[in-house]
Amino acid sequence: MHRSSARRVGSPTSPIAALAPEGAGVEGAVGRAALVAGFALLTALGAQVRIPLTPVPITMQTFFVLLGGLMLGSRLGASAQALYVGFGALGVPMFAGGALGFAYLLGPTGGYLVGFVAAAWLVGQLARGLDPKGPRAAWQVMAVLAIGTVAVYVPGVYWLARMTGMGLRSALVAGVVPFLPGDALKAVVAASVWLRIARR
Repeated sequence: MHRSSARRVGSPTSPIAALAPEGAGVEGAVGRAALVAGFALLTALGAQVRIPLTPVPITMQTFFVLLGGLMLGSRLGASAQALYVGFGALGVPMFAGGALGFAYLLGPTGGYLVGFVAAAWLVGQLARGLDPKGPRAAWQVMAVLAIGTVAVYVPGVYWLARMTGMGLRSALVAGVVPFLPGDALKAVVAASVWLRIARR
């Protein structure tokens, strides 16, 4: 019963979510809430580690988005990002540079924030059933994280182009190209963390 409940929360490869399965009653619910809140806070902290670029700064947010999807599973991972975006919109200074408010979501970077929720959910879904001890585990999880990264870029670039009027080509150059090396490194680190924990 305990094992099947853990599977419903995320997957056999969402190791942290397995610590707070749905069948664990109030204690499990509190644990799941703490996990969600914890990753929302980590994302907010990651937003403050930034290299200021115009119109989109480079931050550490996507690292915690991807890692949250892997570690928590689709539902909890997406919930963590929805909580992050929601609290920021309500006025908690959680966005890059301490920005806050619903108006920030309507700015040029708003699409990336929406993409965080989609990416965490997608990574959690695609990671379901991956065998961390399999011979191709590293390549498989990297492929999952690459798809998750694209899920951030797509709404981000679309919204950036729409809000600035720069066009999709220019939005790709401004909103994707500068981030590719850093996002590749974040994916490698997130994959390494997941592989090390899941293999145990």
